[in-house]
This record gives sequence, C-alpha cells and structure tokens, in this order.
Amino acid sequence: MTRRPLYQNLTAQVLTAIALGALLGALAPGAGKAMKPVGDTFVNLVRMIITPIIFLTVVSGMAGMRDMKAVGRVGGKALLYFEVVTTFAIAIGLVVVNLTRPGAGLDASTLARGDVSKYTAAGESMRFVDIVTHVVPSSVVGAFAEGEVLQVVFFSVLFGAALAGVGEPARGIVRGLESLSRVFFRLTAIIMKVAPIGAFGAMAYTIGNFGVRALLPLGRLMLDVYVTMALFIFVVLNLIARLSGFSLRKLLAHIKEEILLVLGTSSSEAALPTLIAKLEAYGCDRSVVGLVVPAGYSFNLDGTSIYLAMATMFIAQAMRVDLSLGQQLSVLAVLMVTSKGAAGVTGSGFIVLASTLSAMRVVPVEGIALVLGVDRFMSEARAITNIIGNAVATVVIARNEGAFDEAKRLVAEGPRHESTQEVLAEAASH
Repeated sequence: MTRRPLYQNLTAQVLTAIALGALLGALAPGAGKAMKPVGDTFVNLVRMIITPIIFLTVVSGMAGMRDMKAVGRVGGKALLYFEVVTTFAIAIGLVVVNLTRPGAGLDASTLARGDVSKYTAAGESMRFVDIVTHVVPSSVVGAFAEGEVLQVVFFSVLFGAALAGVGEPARGIVRGLESLSRVFFRLTAIIMKVAPIGAFGAMAYTIGNFGVRALLPLGRLMLDVYVTMALFIFVVLNLIARLSGFSLRKLLAHIKEEILLVLGTSSSEAALPTLIAKLEAYGCDRSVVGLVVPAGYSFNLDGTSIYLAMATMFIAQAMRVDLSLGQQLSVLAVLMVTSKGAAGVTGSGFIVLASTLSAMRVVPVEGIALVLGVDRFMSEARAITNIIGNAVATVVIARNEGAFDEAKRLVAEGPRHESTQEVLAEAASH
C-alpha cells in the first residue's frame, strides 16, 4: 500500500484538532464552551458500539479457545497482574506525593471550591459489597443499554462458555457472531472519520470552561501527577515490557492514534474499540484481547489509582492533617479495593475518592472540593496511563500464554505499519 497523504493521516488530524480546540478555548472561552455538544456526541458515538464489540470479541475469542481451562487461566493471570501492578501504581503515587508535598503550605480557604455534595453522598454509601454485586447484571439488556462494561464482560464470559459447551450445533451461531463482529469494526472505522471533530470539541470545551487560570493555584499538584504517571509508564511499564520481551516504545508508536484520541477526549473509552483491533494486529490472540482489555478497563486503572493516592494525600496536606505511615498504608489498602469500583459509576473518580476518605475517617470528605477545579486537566493523564497500562497488560499475558504472533508484531513495528483505519478495515474483512 502507498502511504496516505499527511492530511488524510488520523494522527495528524487529531493533533491538529486538539491544537485548534485548545486555541479556541483560550482565545474565545464562550465559543469553546459551546463546543461541548460536539465532544459529547463523539464520545456517545463510541460508547454506542463499545458493549456490542466487547460482547462479540469475548464470545468469538472464547469460542476459538474451546478449552475452558485456558479461559480460567488467562482470567486468573490477568487479575493477578492487575492487582500487582495497580498496587505498584498506588505505592508510587504515595511515595512521590510524600517527597514533593504539593499541598503543604497552601491555604485551603483561598482555593476555589465546587459543589461536591453529590459525590460525597455517593462515596459515603459506596461499600465493597456493592462493588462485588455490581458485577452481576439484573438485566442483560440493561447492562448493554447502560454501557456497564464489567457486567457485559461477565455475561459475555458466561455466554461464551455456554456456546463452547454446546459444541458443533452452535457453530452457526459462532459464524454469525463473527460476521456481526466484522460489521461492527466497519462501523467503528466510519465513526473514527469524525474523531478529529470530537477531539476538537472536547478540548475547546475543557479549555474554555475551566480556563488556564484555574491551573495556577494547584499547578504543583498537576505537575506532580503528570510526572508521576510519566515515571510509572517509562520506568515501571517499560521494565515490565522489557522483561516480557517487547519494546514499550514500539508498542506506543503502534497505538499512538488511540493515545491522541484519549488526550483529546479525556476518555479512555473513546479508544476501546480501536485498541482491541490494534492489539490483535500487533500479534495478540483475539481470545486474550477479548478477556484482558475489557476486564482491564474495570480492574487495571493504573492512572486512576495513582491520581486517587496523590489526591488523597494532597487533600490531607492542604487541610493540615498529618497521616502516619500506618494511616498511609491503610490508604493503599483501601484504594486497592475502592479503585476497582471506578469504572462503572457516574462521576467515578470523585465518588471513589470520597469513598476512600469516608473509609479512612481521618481526612474530611468535603476536602475533595479542593481538586474539583483541576480534575478535568488531570483526567487526560489518568486516561492515557490507563490505556497504556491495559495495552501492556494484554501483550504481557498474550506472550506468557503463547498466544502471540511474532510475525504480526514485526509488521506492526515495521516502517510501513498500518494506521488505525487500515487495521479496522482489515478487521472488518477477516
């Protein structure tokens, strides 16, 4: 294939859109705020297809495995990996925020505050048992309609196991689902054509609504969060990638369009359908991708975990609450549980932060109002770290399972690697 002109390249389009959106928001805040429906509409377009793609990918992947022991093994490895790496993420966040102390010396009474009553009320009522019971949907249709990723994964695994158990009589259903999967990847390719417009609208609204001025009082916290997440990606995840025998740098180059999409929209969900296709094109077997990626969106939120740990300590520092080493270790323990509930709840970041502070009963829950103004500006870092963490996890587990195609990886890392549009077109045709 001949290389596409630059103006047809999705990476260049999204980068240009993000820059133009930021410029519009800074120079004309009113016009930037008016772009909110544009960004929201694109994110809704993607969310519209997320649950069907997860269902089709998980079920067709499990049907291809046929060995249910392999499904359990992959799932077990994924959950173990998620827990270990997420714990590292939380620990790194706590170490950095203790060294840099961004909240020390701040006068909390002078910082802008927002209304956080809806978050504190939900956080105080959020219990571990609620997180567990939330996994099982009361209605399959409701899970799909509400976009409950974890519930859809749960149903998909059960459906895939039942389909594999039926065996040959169900082959027609499997073929039908595989054909339907191709249709949805074609639909994803169509939606990605308007991705630059969505990124433009979302970025224009963010800058126009919150403004650069809001960053100044809490600039140290933002800087510390961004630096910590960069350290986590390029030190921890890079080490994991090296130990697993692949290059993090080349993997990031392969999914750069997804990373930019997340940067523009502040939502890791916006890149989920294309990430699935990209990881298959990178060499990961569909059966592994179908289980690890959707589960990772609920259990492997490295960026969210780092942010929650640092925000908790920042609030404590700003409100002059000194936490002992034992209390900080309790923060780590609580976040290991509450961070797992960050995927399926509206306003999840603040609700989980509120539930963490409620569980500790040391730092006032109302303190989350201090970070409300800059939360949106840190959501990009969280979402990018989350998506990179899930991509690394999928490749690691696929290679560990022997479900990885090195030939595909070499093509993906080569000078003529495929763009997102080409990967989606190939997924739709196979």
